[in-house]
Amino acid sequence: MFRTISAIRTARLTFLKNASIWVCVSLLAGSIGLIGSELDADGADEAEVVVPLEQSEERPLVYVIPVTEAIDQTNLFILRRGLKEAIRNKASAIVLDLDTPGGRLDICLEMMEILDYFEGLTISYVNPDAISAGAFIAAASDQIFFSPRGKMGAAAVIQGTGEDVPESAKMKIESYLFAHVRQLSEGHPYRAEVIRAMFDADYRFVIDEVLIKEEGTLLTVTAKQSIEAYGDPKEPLLADGIYESIEALLEALYPSGEYRMERFELTYSETWAKALANWAPILLGIGMLLLFIEFKTPGFGAFGIAGIGMVGLFFISQNLAGLAGNEAWLVFVLGLIAFGIELFVLPGFFVFGLLGLLMMVGAVLFAMVDFWPGGISPLSFELLQIPLKNLALSFGIALMGALILARLFKGSFVERSLVLSRSLNSGMDEAVGGNAGSLNDLIGKKGRTITRLNPTGIIEIEGRQYEAHAEINYIEKDQFVLVCSADHFKIDVKECNQN
Repeated sequence: MFRTISAIRTARLTFLKNASIWVCVSLLAGSIGLIGSELDADGADEAEVVVPLEQSEERPLVYVIPVTEAIDQTNLFILRRGLKEAIRNKASAIVLDLDTPGGRLDICLEMMEILDYFEGLTISYVNPDAISAGAFIAAASDQIFFSPRGKMGAAAVIQGTGEDVPESAKMKIESYLFAHVRQLSEGHPYRAEVIRAMFDADYRFVIDEVLIKEEGTLLTVTAKQSIEAYGDPKEPLLADGIYESIEALLEALYPSGEYRMERFELTYSETWAKALANWAPILLGIGMLLLFIEFKTPGFGAFGIAGIGMVGLFFISQNLAGLAGNEAWLVFVLGLIAFGIELFVLPGFFVFGLLGLLMMVGAVLFAMVDFWPGGISPLSFELLQIPLKNLALSFGIALMGALILARLFKGSFVERSLVLSRSLNSGMDEAVGGNAGSLNDLIGKKGRTITRLNPTGIIEIEGRQYEAHAEINYIEKDQFVLVCSADHFKIDVKECNQN
C-alpha cells in the first residue's frame, strides 16, 4: 500500500535570504480642553521699559516657534526641529509662541531640557494661555512676556486619565519639579515661588505681607498680575512686559528695527506628517508585513505598493521630527542596491547582502536618533534606546501579523498565493512508495530543472517531477542537476553537466 505524501512547500529559503528579506522589509520599511473666561484687555498696561538687545553688524535673526494645543510628542518634534533650524541659521533669539492647555509631564520636561541647547536668548510669549505643562515650559525660558489676555498657571500634576496622582508619588514629582524650576529661575527673584504656587495647592504664597495665593488653591496669573512689582528694589512678579503681538515685543527689544524675524510655519503635508509621527512604529511594522507578503508572491503588486507607501510615511514622520535627513536616505538606498546585487546578480556571495543589511539597519536607526548640530549630543547608548525599541516593535508587529495570517488562512487561497506549493500527482505521490527509501533511491540520479530553483523549484527525473532545493546558490531553468541527498522533507540537488 503506497502512502500519499503531500507536496513539499517551496518556501524554505537559505538562511541569508530569509534574514535578508525580514530585515529589508522592516527597513523598506491628548488634547486637554480648557474652558475659562478671558479677561478684558482694555486698559492693559504696556510693558515696562525693556533694555534693548545689543546690535551687531548683521541684523540679528529672531526665530518664532509655535507651541500650541496639547503638550505631546508632536510639540516636542516641532520645538526640536525649530531649535535645530535656529541653531543652523545662527539665530540670536527664539520666541516660543505659547497657547496650550497643558499635557504630558514627561514631554514637558524634555522640552524644558532641550531649550538649553540654544545658546542665545529664549523668550516665551503667553498668547493667550500657558496652562499646566505650558507654565513649566515658559518658566524654562530667559524672559516671559504676556499678551493682554494672557494667563499662566494651574499646573497641578495629574494622571493621564485626569485622576489625582497618589500622594507619595505626587510629593516626589513636585519636589523634583520645584528643584528643576529653581535651577532654571536664577536671576528671577519670584519666578520659582510663582511656579510653585501654580502646582502646589498646600503652598501659601506671600510677598511683602501681600497674599498672592491662599492654601487649597492653585495660582493662575493674569497679564496684569504678572507685571506687578514687589520688593526693594521693585521686581515684577513674573513677566517682563505685556505686548499686543510678537512684532510689538520685538520692536521694544530692537528699537532701531534692525532685526529679522522668521516664523516656523507648518505646511499641510507637515501637519499630516506631524500627526503620523506618533504612529511611526506601527507604520513601519505594517509596511514590513506588507512587503514581506510581496516578497512571497510572484511579481509586484498591491502589497508592495502599500508596503512602500507605509515605509514612506514612516520616513516622512521621522523627517518632520528632525530625526532624519538626506544622509539616512542615501545610506538606505545604497544598502538597498547592495542587497539587490546579492539577490539578483551575485546570489550566495553573502558579502553584498550582509553589507546592504547593515547599511539599511544603520540608516533606519540614524533616522530616529536625535542628533543636534555642532556635536552637542555625542553618540551614546541612551540616544539609541528609543530607536532600538521602535525597531524591535516594528519587527514584533510584522512577526505577529505573519503568524496570524498563517494561522487564520492555513490551507486557503491566501496561503496558497503566499507560499508556492503544488501536488505533483505524477511525482511525489506516485514515486515515494510505501517507505522513505523511495526518495533515497533518487540520490545520485540526474535530472533537469523545469523551473528556476530560487533556491527551491521543480525538477524532472526519469519523466517524473519533484520539488527540489538547490544546495548551492540558484539554478536556472533547463539545467542538468544531480541529486545529492533526499528525505521526507526535501530533495537537495546541485548543478552538473549532461554527461
